[in-house]
Amino acid sequence: MEESPEELQEGHLVSLNSPPNRFGRPKNDGEVSPNLFVANCGPAVGLSHDDIASVFCKFGELNGVYGADESGTRVIVSYSDLGSAQAAMMALHGQPCSELGGRSLYIRYSVLQPNPQDLLQAVDSRPWNCLAKRRVQHYGYEFCYDIRNVNTKRCLGELPSFLSPTLERISSCPAFKNADSIVLDQLTVNEYPPGVGLSPHIDTHSAFEDLIFSLSLAGPCIMEFRRYEDGAQLPRVASSTVTKVESPEDGSNFIRKAIYLPPRSLLLISGEARYAWHHYIPHHKIDKVNGRVIRRASRRVSFTLRKVRTGLCKCEYPQYCDSRK
Repeated sequence: MEESPEELQEGHLVSLNSPPNRFGRPKNDGEVSPNLFVANCGPAVGLSHDDIASVFCKFGELNGVYGADESGTRVIVSYSDLGSAQAAMMALHGQPCSELGGRSLYIRYSVLQPNPQDLLQAVDSRPWNCLAKRRVQHYGYEFCYDIRNVNTKRCLGELPSFLSPTLERISSCPAFKNADSIVLDQLTVNEYPPGVGLSPHIDTHSAFEDLIFSLSLAGPCIMEFRRYEDGAQLPRVASSTVTKVESPEDGSNFIRKAIYLPPRSLLLISGEARYAWHHYIPHHKIDKVNGRVIRRASRRVSFTLRKVRTGLCKCEYPQYCDSRK
């Protein structure tokens, strides 16, 4: 019989579910982007894309003007940088534009939507490395499982272009602090067959910086976080949010939280969760979420994005830090 965590907690998750269009409405209020959705202009009202571009190009370099849908009255104006889009929004939103027939333009930000099928097709077209129970790919830098670290002197190149929409979405998301300054240079792609999980571990402190992003595709799972006692002071948290467990395998005590990761969700692990809590995917074929039984898919693919650390880790958790040993 499959076990499941007793309690599910909310984590720092962002949904990447989106309409079928390449561009879509931001999922979070206040999210900004170099792309603008502009209503009340387009070929159906006598305004060509070139006409529209001649107005919006005054605010910065354009990537292009595209039809937002089949109506012919709404377009996407895509800039090469965020500042140009913000300037155009401030100057033109809700104002009649004499150069476009005096029409009032209604503008909001639009985000480039990562297509999970495109991502899966991209990695499936490239060679996989086979581990004991799962397959992996590495980009930017290879993660060496024997030493649980990376060789910073051996760069595999820049991150692949198929990842660009995902990186853009991260950099424009207000849920992440200082999102526009986030730099990521290492990607590990994992493919998990049904029943295969991940042993409890903390990503090596000296290998990566603070932020770890994990994008789930193709199938769901539960990720569990454990804080082992082992002489370390436990964080003060309300008893209603924590389950204290006596581990039958090793006799150790730990507290745990669990997060359900649906397909197309993005998890951010940072701070104490990154440096002091082990994360773990139970080796189950089914999970229980709020009383519902959820069967794992025929495969789950995760994209783990990180920034390789070039110096020593100076975190506040020396008992877990290999840089202090």
